[in-house]
This record gives sequence, structure tokens and C-alpha cells, in this order.
Amino acid sequence: MMAYLFMAVAIVAEVVATSSLKASQEFTRFWPSVVVVVGYGLAFYTLTLALRTLPVGIAYAFWAGLGIVLVTLIGILVYGERLDPPAVVGLAMIVGGVVIIQAFSQVSAH
Repeated sequence: MMAYLFMAVAIVAEVVATSSLKASQEFTRFWPSVVVVVGYGLAFYTLTLALRTLPVGIAYAFWAGLGIVLVTLIGILVYGERLDPPAVVGLAMIVGGVVIIQAFSQVSAH
């Protein structure tokens, strides 16, 4: 169960860091740049803790899939970005893949 907590922290930290990349304006703004560096550091550290028990492929599927969806939502809410229908379908497929892995795969339950 701790592995999933570490994964959640890793994903949130990575999403915050990735979302702050745009605000850093190519690392020309100090505080958003600090958030990027600290966020990625925390994300990778907690990911290594999750990998103590989770298979790397499953962990990466969660990391990438949920990260993509959450960063997209932040892009919409914070930066006013818009999605077209194919993007929505693609995101739904990513979420579906993560749900299928979690619900049906024996590998995810290490």
C-alpha cells in the first residue's frame, strides 16, 4: 500500500513540476524554476521508493498515464488550453489502460 502512496506523491510532484515549466518561462523566472527542480527531484525520489515493490513497467504506466491526464487538465484550467475530440478520445484511452492494468492485471498487485 505504501508503494501506491509513493506513486501518488511522485505523480503529483511530477505534474506540479511539469506544469511549472511553462510558468518558468524557459527558466528565466526564479520561483517557478525552483518548483520545477524541487518537483522533479521529489518525483524521482518517491518513484524510486515505489519501485521497491512495484514492477517498473506498471509504475511507469501509472506515472505516464495519470501524469498526462493531470497535466492536460492543468493546461485547460490554468493556461486556457483547449482539446479537440481526438485528444479527448486519446486521453480516455490512456485512462482506460491504467484502469485495466489496475483492475485486471496480476502484475500490479505485487
